[in-house]
Amino acid sequence: MARSVDVQSRMIIHRPIDEVAAFAADPDKAPNWYVNIKSVEWITQPPLQVGSQVAFVAHFLGRRMAYTYQIEEWVPGERLVMKTAEGPFPMKTTYRWESTAEGHTQMILQNQGQPSGFSRWAAPFMSWAMRRANKKDLQALKQLLETSS
Repeated sequence: MARSVDVQSRMIIHRPIDEVAAFAADPDKAPNWYVNIKSVEWITQPPLQVGSQVAFVAHFLGRRMAYTYQIEEWVPGERLVMKTAEGPFPMKTTYRWESTAEGHTQMILQNQGQPSGFSRWAAPFMSWAMRRANKKDLQALKQLLETSS
């Protein structure tokens, strides 16, 4: 039986929720804070909305991966849900933003997927690698936004 991957990471960013959400949800800014993302190309025309499609090229676990996300849900300042429309690993990525009592932002980044083929046997390792990558990505986002103020 194949194992699913469900990785959730969170980070407090000392910036207002609208600023964090606007930056993180902008696909064009993804290479600035996602360590593994090398390029982004809009398939549909901006701005971001439900149904938008964006192609990404990433390097993960030593492999080049090209995939297209389709926006499933978009609530500015609250939640963004994307699913791969194509690519080697069916994946759903969710961003959630919550205000803290101090006026900062907690960002939650969640990746869920069902590996197929050889990847399904590597699911436990993939979960570990994704958790590690997500932590680095959120740390990069935090540093970028907190030092640009």
